[in-house]
Amino acid sequence: MLLIGTSGTTLTAHERDQIRSPMVSGLVLFKRNFASREQVAALVAEVRAVRPDSDFVIAVDQEGGVVQRFREGFTRLPALATLGAMHDRDPEQARALAEEHAWVMASELRAIDVDISFAPVVDLARGNRIIGTRALHENPEVVSSLADAYIRGMHMAGMAVTIKHFPGHGTVLEDTHIESAVDPRSLDDIRESDLLPFAESIALGVEAVMMAHIVYPQVDAASAGQSKVWIGEVLRHELGFQGLIFSDDISMVGAGQSGSLEQRVKAHAEAGCDLILACQPDAVDAAMQAVETLALEPCSADRVATLRGAAAATWDDLTDNPQRDVFIARLDALRKEEVQA
Repeated sequence: MLLIGTSGTTLTAHERDQIRSPMVSGLVLFKRNFASREQVAALVAEVRAVRPDSDFVIAVDQEGGVVQRFREGFTRLPALATLGAMHDRDPEQARALAEEHAWVMASELRAIDVDISFAPVVDLARGNRIIGTRALHENPEVVSSLADAYIRGMHMAGMAVTIKHFPGHGTVLEDTHIESAVDPRSLDDIRESDLLPFAESIALGVEAVMMAHIVYPQVDAASAGQSKVWIGEVLRHELGFQGLIFSDDISMVGAGQSGSLEQRVKAHAEAGCDLILACQPDAVDAAMQAVETLALEPCSADRVATLRGAAAATWDDLTDNPQRDVFIARLDALRKEEVQA
């Protein structure tokens, strides 16, 4: 039911107890959990020793650009927006680079036994101040085309795909980490733009979708992650998505519409979120208490297990791969274009 965050580069005794709980289905790692590749690999191994279950997932945001939690010892990935800019010049080259970007990102994480990166962002690049260069492009058809290649690269590396932030975070201005966001458009308007990359990606067989903490009042008074309309009617019924649905972090200001942390957990669960993120360490106990008080059932082990990574190369085997060197060189050249721009 919950994916939780921890405080540092090793686990405290209390965090080990939290991870052992059957109501916790996974761990989300952040920059605060990272000092080096060797250290974070040891942390992952420590977590696996505490929770060796096949349905316990370890996740991170390793998008590239400004959102890359693991840096030292990992390939510095260009922002996804660089792929969109390349598409304007050379669509075929951009699709090839999108696949390579995804493969490098996912294969490095799998080499240290991290299951998933919450990627790719398929929001439109239309001015949102927290999405920014995290978005591939403003044109939904370009986003769909590049996401297709990106999804293929992740799957080639043995990683499940999470598209975000449904039904589209790119068109509002607000940063839902620190402020509430309202999108006044109609469902038809959203269908004709923001929803297109989600629909195309779902048709390709992505495993998970992450919801946005945005209210679309012409569709529902509840924010998307707390909305039975968005989850049940649009995502599940209209788009036919059968995979796992993540909330975004319920500690964020944008999730506060429903009130207390317990009320946020309840609203997301009742709306149809399978896995609820409580990423701030000081929110975890309250989220766990809410799950217990509300008697919420954990997500089924078989469904969570679909997010676990496939068998992966060791880091030594991964780096002893000339084709990977070619990919990294091409991505590094793209990143240098981004810096110069």
